[in-house]
Amino acid sequence: MSTKKLLTGVLLLLVLLLTACNSSGEDAQSSTSSDKKEDSKDETIVFGETTWTSTLLPTQISKQILEKAGYKVETKQISQPLIFKGLQNKEIDFFMDAWLPHTEAELWSKYKEDLQKVATSYEDVPLGWVVPEYVEESTIKDLKGKASKFDERVVTIAAGAGIVEISKQVINDYGLENYELIKSGEATMIATLDDAIEKEEPIIITGWRPHSMFAKYDLKFLEDSKENFKKDNVYVLSYKGLEKDHPKAYKILSEWGIKVSELEEMMLKYEEDGTSFEKLAEQWINNHQEKVNNMLESAEES
Repeated sequence: MSTKKLLTGVLLLLVLLLTACNSSGEDAQSSTSSDKKEDSKDETIVFGETTWTSTLLPTQISKQILEKAGYKVETKQISQPLIFKGLQNKEIDFFMDAWLPHTEAELWSKYKEDLQKVATSYEDVPLGWVVPEYVEESTIKDLKGKASKFDERVVTIAAGAGIVEISKQVINDYGLENYELIKSGEATMIATLDDAIEKEEPIIITGWRPHSMFAKYDLKFLEDSKENFKKDNVYVLSYKGLEKDHPKAYKILSEWGIKVSELEEMMLKYEEDGTSFEKLAEQWINNHQEKVNNMLESAEES
């Protein structure tokens, strides 16, 4: 074999070796990138949340669980209609507190083509107009002609919430035109309730379970014979297709669920002891470690 042919053969061999090494490096890089994505370390999950305690606690618990799975988690505190819009636009990934099929029927009807129910948080929960037990009236119908007794008001939460829209209809249906629907934040509504109960004065607010007020006070829902208020299930929502964008997060939260009584106990601790939502969420996770582990493991297996 000539020297020229020998050199040509050596050069070809070197080219093949370099090509193989480069290909191997690309495969390794691709594998590392894939593993990184599977580990969720570069993925950010965004929760939409209202200022309601029934939203804040489940959101904080879910946030900490997803962080254990390696996700970066952000929260956006905005009004409920904007949360639904954010889900539709994929600017928000999850909402933990959707009341369906009744309370938020209008919002669901508007956005249901783009949204999906991921899990049921809890079932068959009541909402409506609430008064202290010492108030003699027991039905909404009983309120007619007694506006002055209740300071001509029904105190509720911020505009846009389903319970506010239903309350407008209640006023019309029962001919309670002398009552004004006073819209405020949840904290203001509860402070007004606290003040009225301390003075043993009659008051009407909008209420729902789970809520700490039912653990703190003797309250009752006023009977609604026209059935404007109906018991709902509470769902975790996401946009359609999230299971492809964030499969592990979707799988984890598809296993979500919590007891109403647990939420009410934690809410009361927050209000009476000042225990933060972060700490309460951490305690719940520690007390339900088997459930949380199963949620995380099911996502790894899927």
